[in-house]
Amino acid sequence: MTSICAYGDLHFFRSWLADPLRVASVTPSSRSLARLITREIDPRYGPVLELGPGTGVFTRALIERGVREEDIVLVESGPDFAAVLKARFPASTILSIDAARLADGHSEIPAGIGAAVSGLPLLSMPTRKVMAILSGIFLHMRPGGHLYQFTYGPRCPIPRPLLDRLGLRARRIGGTIRNFPPASVYRISRRKPFAAMHRTCD
Repeated sequence: MTSICAYGDLHFFRSWLADPLRVASVTPSSRSLARLITREIDPRYGPVLELGPGTGVFTRALIERGVREEDIVLVESGPDFAAVLKARFPASTILSIDAARLADGHSEIPAGIGAAVSGLPLLSMPTRKVMAILSGIFLHMRPGGHLYQFTYGPRCPIPRPLLDRLGLRARRIGGTIRNFPPASVYRISRRKPFAAMHRTCD
């Protein structure tokens, strides 16, 4: 376990050096954060979409929660991380695309996603890209589904005006200091049907 963790830390650090805006932290997320962000998810939520999985800390937590590996779709734009995920979770579906392209239509994503987990650094992204990511997630989400997003910031990483524009609401479900840096998790859900939300984005 020590060697695996050391490898993950080194892998993250090298990726962060290469692209600090894409990789928001120099180390993988802690197990404490992984348990927090997945604690409301169980097999009934499958299929589950995970964005920015990195080396798969949240993926492993989802499996420990009972979600089948076959029911997890991993969206990872970094080829280095995608290769690690393919080796660690061969039964999952791995999409090597930018999360902003989720709405383009991808047959690999099953209809009716029940939950999405995001490790993407939304605070460092342009507003238009965040809008595209959120619209794509909820395009594939079934009614009653939720997005779980963590942040290192003091408030929700999605500004209230953007939530209002997309017809979404956010609720903080907890935080952990057993992570570097300390992090909070928000549950994002719909306030109105996606059809209306999609028209707002046009």
